[in-house]
Amino acid sequence: MSYSKDDLRDLFDGRLPWDKVKEIMSKPKDDDRFEKYVEILQERVPWPERILLPLGEHLYVVQKGEERVVKCDCGHEFGDWRQNWKLSALIFARDDTEKLEEVYPGLKCPASNLCEVREFYCPGCGSLLKVESVPVGYPIIFDALPDIDAFYREWLGRPLPEEKEFKDMTHEVTREWGRDLHQAGE
Repeated sequence: MSYSKDDLRDLFDGRLPWDKVKEIMSKPKDDDRFEKYVEILQERVPWPERILLPLGEHLYVVQKGEERVVKCDCGHEFGDWRQNWKLSALIFARDDTEKLEEVYPGLKCPASNLCEVREFYCPGCGSLLKVESVPVGYPIIFDALPDIDAFYREWLGRPLPEEKEFKDMTHEVTREWGRDLHQAGE
């Protein structure tokens, strides 16, 4: 059974009755579900670049000319999809008891010497994109590095026109930060 784009749009928006949601969840996915889902997402964004893969609420990997970049609903670009987009986000760290108690009041509050909660916001629109709770001093987590070419080639059976090297390139961001600090110190 193939579900209509309207059904999938209502599912995405939380407007389907539970019995229909349960039916969709219980049956095998239709072959064109991903394409319909991407079409729905594409209709909702104000920019023309093709969405290749949704990364989460508000975030997508898009094809921009020859490059693939992470982009927010609002159009803000975070850079190459192989670099951790969080390093280009606005970060609010709840790293003391007062800040932690704003979301975890009283006994629910974790010990600030053991835990910090990081909130990642889009610099373009201010949308909250991700939250991570980690031990103090823990590196920023790179949640997912999708092998987009393998997904399109092996799962969808529609290879993308130009394959890109699949590797984590986050170190290029931090290396550039080091260069900037070195130059500022000269």
